[in-house]
Amino acid sequence: MSLEKAKDHLAKFGKADAVMEFDTSSATVELAAAAVGCGPARIAKTLSFAVGDRVALVVCAGDARIANPKFKAQFATKPKMLSPDEAEARIGHAVGGVCPFGVNEECDIYLDKSLKRFSTVFPACGSSNSAIELSPAELEEITHGTWADVCKLPE
Repeated sequence: MSLEKAKDHLAKFGKADAVMEFDTSSATVELAAAAVGCGPARIAKTLSFAVGDRVALVVCAGDARIANPKFKAQFATKPKMLSPDEAEARIGHAVGGVCPFGVNEECDIYLDKSLKRFSTVFPACGSSNSAIELSPAELEEITHGTWADVCKLPE
């Protein structure tokens, strides 16, 4: 059902047929990188945080980590990730397939600048065995996401 929600959203942009489905899990950055055949950094992972009564979905590069000071500056609160049960209920996608497509109304989407290093990235599509290849510009258009700087890269 979650995969179908994501595909329905992507269909509005002519991208539903671009969704890749795998016979193996793509639920983690490492598994997704192996499934699509790219480096882990190009996996666009979606992290979910409670921000007041809203959910902030932060889509960032697979090698990026939330930088607490940057997050607090952006959202005026400390980062508090949703539990797996909260995530599915509040976002509409279960952990392992959380993505910025076809999400519930209370979700706000932020695209971290760590994604801009790549010509294309691979976000999940609502299931633990799916992905789609999009440019950062396409990701912005399809999600209506806001660009943010809330992550740090490995040194």
